[in-house]
Amino acid sequence: MLDGLVDWVTSVVETLGYGGVAFLVALENLFPPIPSEVVLPLAGFVAAGGGSSLVGMVVAATTGSMVGAFALYGIAAAIGPVRLRALVVRHGRWFGLDEADLDRTEAWFDRRANVAVLVCRCVPLMRSLISIPAGFRRMPVLPFGMYTLIGSLVWNIALIGAGYLLGERWQQMEEPLQLFQTAVLVVIGIAVAWFVWRRIVRPRLRGAES
Repeated sequence: MLDGLVDWVTSVVETLGYGGVAFLVALENLFPPIPSEVVLPLAGFVAAGGGSSLVGMVVAATTGSMVGAFALYGIAAAIGPVRLRALVVRHGRWFGLDEADLDRTEAWFDRRANVAVLVCRCVPLMRSLISIPAGFRRMPVLPFGMYTLIGSLVWNIALIGAGYLLGERWQQMEEPLQLFQTAVLVVIGIAVAWFVWRRIVRPRLRGAES
């Protein structure tokens, strides 16, 4: 299935050029299985072949990043903090969450929103997911857009530039980026496991002992 997805991505970029890159990057923000480690280095390779310009590919990818980020932000903002709180109150106990947890999380994000958006835009998986808490908290549009733009530019320039320099060897970028993504998944998995143990499993074990 992944090979078929990569073939489709390659076909879209080679056929549609700038428009294909912008479309795929926007879609990647909403559908993370679209592999940016393929889209962006491939865009650099296409630019190196003379069919497109390097700057044009960076602009197209960044435009797609902004469209996708604001789409996800808008969806989360439409749900809003009131509905999110209602969901936590109603169903949070199944995940070991309560309103106090939500208050702490919201306070943490409000203090570090700018840095969180900037840094996460350069991290696989998190680069799209960070738009969700930003939307839930209805982070001001101007700083959200500015830090999304800066982070997206850094990510896009790095990967498209690497594909441009590697030329026909652009696929060599896929392995280190997959390792990076795997490391991110491991960290997230450990954090989730620790939370489940601390907030759900351990209290139940203590309750069974008493």
